[in-house]
Amino acid sequence: MLVIRLQRIGKKNQPAYKIIVTDKKNAPKAGVPVEQIGFVNTLTKERSVNKERASYWISKGAQTSKTVWNILVEEGAIEANKKKVRIKPTKKVKA
Repeated sequence: MLVIRLQRIGKKNQPAYKIIVTDKKNAPKAGVPVEQIGFVNTLTKERSVNKERASYWISKGAQTSKTVWNILVEEGAIEANKKKVRIKPTKKVKA
């Protein structure tokens, strides 16, 4: 099954992400993606998404992660509501 998700790139403390189409069995940082359809830079708030290719892969049955779904909704590639993303709580440091 194909999935559209983020793949982290960039240096330490400078996160940037590729939006890729890959097999669900591949690890997020490993494996060769089928196609790169965009990127997101979280520091500069810069985004670029190929809307035609994203809608093509979704029509072929590719599933999206919640974060990628929300990015595609904001960019106008999908006409739908955003999905709620659960953020993991940070661990408390024991003194």
